[in-house]
Amino acid sequence: MRLRRALWARGLRYRLHAPTPAGKPDIVFPGPKVAVFVDGCQWHGCPEHYVRPRTRADFWSAKLAGNVERDRRQTVQLESMGWRVIRIWEHQVFEELVEAVSQVEAAVTDRTWVPTAALRVILVESLTEDGNLELRRLVSLRDQTVHDEALRVRTTRKWSRK
Repeated sequence: MRLRRALWARGLRYRLHAPTPAGKPDIVFPGPKVAVFVDGCQWHGCPEHYVRPRTRADFWSAKLAGNVERDRRQTVQLESMGWRVIRIWEHQVFEELVEAVSQVEAAVTDRTWVPTAALRVILVESLTEDGNLELRRLVSLRDQTVHDEALRVRTTRKWSRK
């Protein structure tokens, strides 16, 4: 709702969950063919806020991998059909709303708009017995050849809701 209100206040008119050739994004600008997805940090593998569950690891790893694969498939399919795809993290709506709105506005109005990188956590490996040191494997939604790794201390800290 915060993002939608801010877009509306900026004069941007959109449709909610309108059908596109690859699913129903959260916000759709049919004319300029812009699809906006607001991805939850936990469900879509946010590099900053994803928390590896300590139980049912196989189930949750498969769930994350499936969500990331669907995100990749939708992004690639829409972009190959001339759509501009913006993926905004849930935490951005609360921490960086003005920047998120500016990203969407640029995609809708700027002919030279270029999408930002879209890295996702695809796998988390615990490196210590207590499970507090993790190796996170990341993959790009737009280019499967782009991989990265990050060593992180496990945290369940969320962003601050302003």
